[in-house]
Amino acid sequence: MTAAMERSENVISLRDQGTEEVSARLLASAARLSRNAMTEIDWSKPMDPTKYGCSPEWSSLYGTAYWDELTEEQRISVTRHEFASIMNIGIWFEMILQEMVIRDQYLGDYHGSEFQFALTEVADECRHSLMFAKASEKMVGASYHPSKKVSRLGKIFMQTAKNEVAYAGILVAEEVLDVFQRGCMRDDRVLDFIRTVNEIHVLEESRHMKFAREEVRDSLEGVSWARRQFSAFAVAVGAYFIVTSLVQPKAFADAGLDVDRAVREMRSNSHFHSMIRSSCAHLMEFLDEVGLLTKPAMRFYRKAHML
Repeated sequence: MTAAMERSENVISLRDQGTEEVSARLLASAARLSRNAMTEIDWSKPMDPTKYGCSPEWSSLYGTAYWDELTEEQRISVTRHEFASIMNIGIWFEMILQEMVIRDQYLGDYHGSEFQFALTEVADECRHSLMFAKASEKMVGASYHPSKKVSRLGKIFMQTAKNEVAYAGILVAEEVLDVFQRGCMRDDRVLDFIRTVNEIHVLEESRHMKFAREEVRDSLEGVSWARRQFSAFAVAVGAYFIVTSLVQPKAFADAGLDVDRAVREMRSNSHFHSMIRSSCAHLMEFLDEVGLLTKPAMRFYRKAHML
């Protein structure tokens, strides 16, 4: 692990001191540690044909009978298309995130650390989206979008979510990807430039997650039972659609697989479900801590295998 990564993990674990104090620390961290994939990665370098797009264990088909039937070349191809799908869905949600953050900070205290870090986060997300777009283009040359239904729901969420619903929704997407990417960035079976993409994203999202947690805590201070119940339900529904949209069926088609069979195997894959649960463990602890892990919400998390 690099010194920068060690510092990023310390950002997450520091004791909470309030939104302004945390934002000031995160601004200083961003000034020291921010990276630019457009200049750091050699996008013209040929890809190693023997390397995966993500760790095989994180493939939605790993551990299934279908995976056992695939050749090594097919396994490499499906992991590349799966991770391209995940990155593209990440772009979709990062665009939602940017609008929610900007709307939340409209007419904010321009001199305050909270306002300034919020804009820093938006700038980070713009760079991440460009990085994901460039990486998926290089790796598979295909782009993926959520279904029309989920796209419409995402637009509604983007236009209406605020306070703890907006920031807990942001936290869901970031926490789920964080564990996944931490494992893949250390795996030398994965394409070198994808490992760098993961490392940059993990480093910078660690700041965003810290900021989101503080915003959720501040928003929930002194709220009514009814509002907490509604917010918990709204976040859980959003989380369900985000997590179940990560691997699009088109990714299987582009990898040359039987789409219907691949989707069936993914949906019944207990190994994949356990990997999702492991990536959500810290998220569930936080939601429980702030009172957003209600019984109705838990039903949606279980449906998405997040709990």
